[in-house]
Order: sequence, then structure tokens, then C-alpha cells
Amino acid sequence: MLEISNVTKRYPSGVVAVRDFSLRIDRGIVGLLGPNGAGKTTLMQMIATITRPTSGTILFHGENISSHPDRLRNRLGYLPQDFGVYGNLTAFEFLSYIAALKGVHDKKKILSLLEIVNLHSDAHRPAGAFSGGMRQRLGIAQALVNDPELIIVDEPTAGLDPEERVRFRNILSDIGAGTLVILSTHIVSDVEAVAGNIAVMNRGALICCSTPEELLRSASGKTWEALVSTRQFEEIRGQFRLSRILRKPEGVHLRIVHPAAPFPGAASVRPELEEAFIHAVNSTVSGDA
Repeated sequence: MLEISNVTKRYPSGVVAVRDFSLRIDRGIVGLLGPNGAGKTTLMQMIATITRPTSGTILFHGENISSHPDRLRNRLGYLPQDFGVYGNLTAFEFLSYIAALKGVHDKKKILSLLEIVNLHSDAHRPAGAFSGGMRQRLGIAQALVNDPELIIVDEPTAGLDPEERVRFRNILSDIGAGTLVILSTHIVSDVEAVAGNIAVMNRGALICCSTPEELLRSASGKTWEALVSTRQFEEIRGQFRLSRILRKPEGVHLRIVHPAAPFPGAASVRPELEEAFIHAVNSTVSGDA
């Protein structure tokens, strides 16, 4: 059980990255969605005990992690947004080193993790020669090496190709049944396939936390489809939030997120999760209902 209560992070410069954030979550996969700059990484760093809240508390199984950070760290798997490796070590050596730091000395487990993330054939290559995607997969492996109770992954699919992203989501699905996983991203499709609950964050604050179905219902009647001429498109493109633009010979096909019909001829359609996310984020900015 992770309980975040009225957490605020204010930097010496006066910038408030997270403000009065409260959320209680148990097990399973929780997607933390928000645009770039929403405060997701700062929140993840506080949960991972890398930085402390300015105010508020974070409890894991009832224990304040700021008072006893090492107790959480022993049960934590963390993949930060900017993950670095020791380039002179092979993948196997690097993972063995990280495992040893966490008290794990099982070589079979290390090889098994490298196979899970599709690095078994590159286990003895220097990590410094890896592509960005391969380094990210190594980062995923090190986050799982100690069988953690809490797993935090911050923008984990950056640099992964489509097949690798699917593989990563499948890994999360497998471990999410008995573990608490927080998947922080701005890519809606990353959480759509695996998250049982989605927390939407913007400007440092929590907007909502709900199931994907509830989030979709909140955007019902707020998504529109229209076919307009190129001239019309140029006139309206800056007036509305466009979730899709598709140019075809007959005109420009648009999907628009707006609280009411944006113009005559626009037809109401069922929202997709990305459109529900757009609605949630922008309704807090504009005051849309």
C-alpha cells in the first residue's frame, strides 16, 4: 500500500513542481499520465526516496519513507527517465553488479532477466556499445533484479521500437498481478494496454485517478469528428484541440476535443483514451465542464 498525502515539492528557486498531491494505491499497475513538465518525474523521485517532499508525507505499508528510506529501497525497483550504464562492463557484469548491491547473487536469475528483456545474446557485450533501446532494456532488467514490491518506471519506453514496447508492456502485465507498479509516461498507449487505474497529472497537481473506462466516460460528448476543406482547416486549427488530422483528397478529416459542437457539421463520436486524457488535462486549464 502506497499512500501519498498532501505532498508538495518546492525548489529553492521558488518553482513548485508538485503541489498538494494526494493518492492512495494498492497493487497492480497504475499509469501516471501527464504532459511534459507536469511534475511526474519529481513525484517519482520523491517516491523513490531520491529527493524529499517540501511538505506532506509518503507512506509505504504505513511507514514514512522519508524517515526510513533504506527500508523502502530494499523493496524498490526503479528505472529513472535518464538511465546510465557503466560502458566498460558487459550487460551480464553490469546486472551482476547491480544485483550484488541489492543482495542478489543468483547468476541463473540474472541470465533469466537478460532473456526476458531480449538481451541474452548480447550478455557479454560491453554495455557502452549498446543502442539507446538496448540500454533501456538493461535498465528494465535491473529494476526487476531484487523481486521488488514496488516498481517505478519513468518514461520507460523511450528509445524502444514497437516490438520492444510490446515486450515491455507484457513484462509489466506479468509482474503487476502481485506487485505495485507505477508507470509514469506521457504516451497514452503505454498505459492503455496494461494499467488498471490511470492518474492524470498536470501543473504539479493530481487531476483525477480512475479506471480507463471511467476516464472515457468523463469525455463522452466531448469528442467530435468533421471533414473540412483545407481553407477551413487553416481557419480553425488554432481555435480547437485537435486529436487527429488526416489529409485526404476530399478534404481534411479531423477529430476535435471540445465541450460542445465546435461548428456546424461536426458529429459527436465515442472518445478514445488519448482524447479523454486531452479533455481531462485541458478542462483544468480552461475550466471546461
